[in-house]
Amino acid sequence: MIGKVLRGTRAGRLLYYLYGPGKANEHTDPHLVAGFRDPAELEPPRRPDGSRDFRRLTGLLAQPLAALKGPGYDEPVWHCSVRAAPGDRTLSDAEWAQAAEDIMHRTGLAPSEDDAGVRWVAVRHAGDHVHIVATLARQDGSRPRIWNDFYRVREACQAAEERYGLRLTAPADRTAAKRPSRAETEQAARRGWDEPPRVALRRHVCAAAAGARSEQEFFDRLADAGVLARKRHSTIRPGEVTGYAVGLPQHASREGGLIWYGGGKLAADLTLPKLRRRWCGPGAEHGRGHGLSAPAARAVLRGAVTTAAEQAGSEPDFFTRLRAAGLEVRLRFSEANPGQVTGYAVTLPGHHDRDGRAVWYSGGRLSGELTLPRLRGQWEAQHGGAERSGADAARSATFRFTTAERDAIYEDAARQAAAAAEHIRRCAQHDPAAAADAAWAAADVLHSAAGALGSRVLRRAADAYERAARAPYGRIPDRTRDGERLRTAARSLSLISMCSGGVTLVSVTLLASLVALSAAVAELRHAQQHAAQAAAARATAEHLHAAVTSARPPLPQAQTQAHGRARPVTAPDLARRDMPAAWPGGPVSATPGAARPASPASRPPRRAGPSR
Repeated sequence: MIGKVLRGTRAGRLLYYLYGPGKANEHTDPHLVAGFRDPAELEPPRRPDGSRDFRRLTGLLAQPLAALKGPGYDEPVWHCSVRAAPGDRTLSDAEWAQAAEDIMHRTGLAPSEDDAGVRWVAVRHAGDHVHIVATLARQDGSRPRIWNDFYRVREACQAAEERYGLRLTAPADRTAAKRPSRAETEQAARRGWDEPPRVALRRHVCAAAAGARSEQEFFDRLADAGVLARKRHSTIRPGEVTGYAVGLPQHASREGGLIWYGGGKLAADLTLPKLRRRWCGPGAEHGRGHGLSAPAARAVLRGAVTTAAEQAGSEPDFFTRLRAAGLEVRLRFSEANPGQVTGYAVTLPGHHDRDGRAVWYSGGRLSGELTLPRLRGQWEAQHGGAERSGADAARSATFRFTTAERDAIYEDAARQAAAAAEHIRRCAQHDPAAAADAAWAAADVLHSAAGALGSRVLRRAADAYERAARAPYGRIPDRTRDGERLRTAARSLSLISMCSGGVTLVSVTLLASLVALSAAVAELRHAQQHAAQAAAARATAEHLHAAVTSARPPLPQAQTQAHGRARPVTAPDLARRDMPAAWPGGPVSATPGAARPASPASRPPRRAGPSR
């Protein structure tokens, strides 16, 4: 049973619709089943022509509003529609009346022991739902409290499910994202947009937050994605940023003004204070290199150093940009002239060897083009030794990862995802709360992987997973090592999204690891009895499985020889199919109608449930 709460201005107009035929003659036998008085007494009488006379009922409902009219009271009509699930038995009028009375009692609008509550009626015009119409004015002349009324309605619906043996639904735990309104959905359809702006903005904000390591980088990534951002400053301390709002250039109101959405209007965990917890919250490990393998760390460092060198106009500017990018820099000085810098080395904070020592990479170790003498020569040749202008310094970098570097980052992310999946499965059996941070960080990996691979299927998987990631009631989980390593992998993957990419064998391995990760989260949410979140994680696993299947070439059962006779598939054919990048000729061609055997990477995800 699901309840939906709306606000309106005119109770009479709403009653006229509820008693009418509906938009497609779907309303049958409209009548009152409950109210602030006896429903038989409140039932609108019929006129000689058969129509209903609502004047007395609307007058009774509006009477307490006379003393409360004024500013801030523009929508005094409270409307709640309550619907049973398809397949549930048809409730009687008495059962619907009891459910409506419980809703009014739990919300505090009309408690059962309070005769001075608001005036309300419950209209039934179909077998599977009722509509509750109330005016937000108590009969003693005061305003009712409606704080968190939606959650109280949810509790009343769950109580009715238990009472009448209906299908059980998930509690309102504030893990769902804000849905687009009907006006936003219809506007997107009229203008030919693929999705409402609220949905597109939430995806952009999630992707920017996943790849950013600081607040400034978050806003920079939004700007690179074409999203407009507006910061909100404190009224007490004007220099302090307390929030933000985002908008799309093409989404404007009728008056021409841009329509803005605050982070909290997109999802509960996208407010600026909660985003800051991702970057520097309590228990956060600030090292960008924590958990990265040596090849992946080297690839990330080469990208950062190359970008800084392309954007810098001089040697001091170069080292300033390296530190601003979050790298640790160590300079090498001449033995003959102690004040002369002859070289440099960089590392990622938190990137250590087995003995706990920082692993440094000199410019020459990253690339022959990144030694300090070579960079000095480039700066002098391009600008005659002078610093660049502001426009030149701000130009976009042209760095591209090599295939081996991309594969190293994919392989590293796949390893972290597999480790996190195993950690979540262990926690699901013994301590589910300990896996909350890893489940939350998995959303960052999915959004970054979708951007890196440019896959629509993977974007749908990331969108589907968002609810499974959030902790109930908007809580932010404590940071853990597994969660931090997933965030590090997500930031590395987000660098690939800015470069040329493609689907490779290693990226398919990453997708298979993400299937296991989402299935593990489904087990976790099932163990926690969070049905809606478990369903979201299972849907994610299905999307990811589809992505894995589409990324793998089909396997033929037979090859046709030159004389038209079929030969069996050999071991090299299997290897060519499973590792197309290693075979110059590409995968073997598929025989029409050939069956496709199952493989470990393309098996359906595990169903959520307690592990044995």
